[in-house]
Amino acid sequence: MTSKPAGPSSGLPSRRTVITGAAAGAAALATTAVGSASAAAPGALGAPAASATSLAPAAAPGSDWDACLNIARAILVRDEQNQPLVPLYRDILLSKGLPRSRKAPKKVLVVGAGPAGLTAAHLLRSAGHTVTVIEANGNRVGGRIKTFRKGGHENAKAPFADPKQYAEAGAMRIPDSHPLVTGLMDSFDLKRRRFYLVDVDTEGRPVNRTWIHVNGIRMRKADYAQKPQAINRSFGVPAEFENKTAATIVREAFAPVRKEFEGKEGRELVEGWARVIQRYGHWSMFRFLTEAAKLDERTIDLIGTVENLTSRLHLAFVHSFIGASLISPDTAFFELPDGTATLADAMYARVKDLVRLDRRAARISYEADSVRVETVSEGRNGKVVRETFTGDRAIITVPFSGLRHIPVTPLLSYGKRRAITEIHYDAATKVLLEFSRRWWEFEEKEWKTELEKIKPGLYEAYRLGKAPADGSLLGAHPSVPRGHLPPNQRVHYAAYRATARNQPEAAHVIGGGSVTDNPNRFMFQPSHPVEGSAGGVVLASYSWADDALKWDSLDDDERYPHALGGVQDVYGQRIEVFYTGVGATQSWMRDPYAYGEASVLLPGQHTELFADVRSVEGPLHFAGCHTSIKPAWIEGALESAVRSALEVHTG
Repeated sequence: MTSKPAGPSSGLPSRRTVITGAAAGAAALATTAVGSASAAAPGALGAPAASATSLAPAAAPGSDWDACLNIARAILVRDEQNQPLVPLYRDILLSKGLPRSRKAPKKVLVVGAGPAGLTAAHLLRSAGHTVTVIEANGNRVGGRIKTFRKGGHENAKAPFADPKQYAEAGAMRIPDSHPLVTGLMDSFDLKRRRFYLVDVDTEGRPVNRTWIHVNGIRMRKADYAQKPQAINRSFGVPAEFENKTAATIVREAFAPVRKEFEGKEGRELVEGWARVIQRYGHWSMFRFLTEAAKLDERTIDLIGTVENLTSRLHLAFVHSFIGASLISPDTAFFELPDGTATLADAMYARVKDLVRLDRRAARISYEADSVRVETVSEGRNGKVVRETFTGDRAIITVPFSGLRHIPVTPLLSYGKRRAITEIHYDAATKVLLEFSRRWWEFEEKEWKTELEKIKPGLYEAYRLGKAPADGSLLGAHPSVPRGHLPPNQRVHYAAYRATARNQPEAAHVIGGGSVTDNPNRFMFQPSHPVEGSAGGVVLASYSWADDALKWDSLDDDERYPHALGGVQDVYGQRIEVFYTGVGATQSWMRDPYAYGEASVLLPGQHTELFADVRSVEGPLHFAGCHTSIKPAWIEGALESAVRSALEVHTG
């Protein structure tokens, strides 16, 4: 076993303990500053107000029971009587439309043509209202539904060497536990098929043959599940955790929290979730794992690396706890043939005549029953134009990170302005690489056949680590179309090639993904071939938060040689022969319309800010996935669309 560097047991303060201590001190000082006013808040269940000389908080953070109940209802999508709202939302969205109203039809502005805006516009128009949708993007709708593809409503050029290929820049998997989006896909007669979060064999059975590649150790996930000691020991975990997988450790850590609500119904279910919010709403994931689960830092590093928690340890426990329950092998996921953007196509088609593209909201002003939205174009056609839209009501679906840059007069309420200013948006970045053959599906005999087509003896040269590493074999296979790899790029790819020359055995997988501690972090193979194409596009790197920001510092074209080298670290150098020289990448933090991946909240922001995120401000209503407890999911956007449409229609 490798020697252990200084950690928590060494007596020296670690990076995380220093940061946590500083944050705790700042929070204590802030609590003192607000003084007894906080202690007097209605419903507070904490201790009496602290003295002026004490740094102790007046009440346990997040202890306001009503606020906790409201967050619990938002998580469960319940009304104030704790009754499920999803059946009502589903009826409105998929069959009955908005209920009849005796109130006069309204002129409604919808700012933003993502899933929430497009859906709200359709519901309101169907109910008799006059609707205009204002979208900043000049050539695309759908928000964070974005497919790199040829054609579509955006009439895009082929992004890959093979024009049949496509890949997801945004939403790529849809859980079967999201009834609104799955029902909407069915209503459009969009065929869906399984998205394989775990790799499968040719019969569709999970096999877990993808890789964990960390601390210089490469191991099949199935082997790790049986014998986790080698990887666990490489992190220096205590003996009690050496024989437990990272997933098992996380599951056991979360078990006491799940007991609060599992098996409960109605009010008891809501109150169970409220107790979770009350206890942990102001906790980060790192604090939970150290203080509640009593895990040491080495074990946290293990589960952070293998179970995708490292980049979000500082964010709200509640967010990651909910996410960990959803993104698991126990959840069935779907994808749409030809890309998730086919859903955006369908939503757009029914309201296309209402949508004004290339109109970025620059200023919003409102009175009791009127709204004015001033816009400016991007000037893609050479001329920048301004246009003003007016209405009786407006639904604002712009992410709060973007709304921060739109002046609103008169001033919104303090709570709304605070939410717009403080809500945390996370980074997420994808780097995709195209290959002329689906090498991840190969067995060794197929590798030998294909490599020998390039040069006799090349199979053995790769196996023994003796193949040229100068970039000369990049895209060398006869199946790779010519003209997509500039000569000088070979130098860059050679420079960023795999750090190790050893060649692992063939992956022989369909779908699924591997995890690594190199900058790529997570990589996924396509779950299905593209009809008529022998190749495929690999999600070579999928990263979040600080991991993503490190990719964001690179220009798009710079990312591809780095990403290819990272995939080679896991799957071997020989994959280079099938690389077409074409990639695609998406940085959601750098996207001028998204301003980040999603509203991934910081500790305390659920109870402190969420009620103000979705509150109505005069004639202004707010929708988008950030106004739900399902940020980054289409389901959350659809929930918000129905809710805001109901508010406008009945208000």
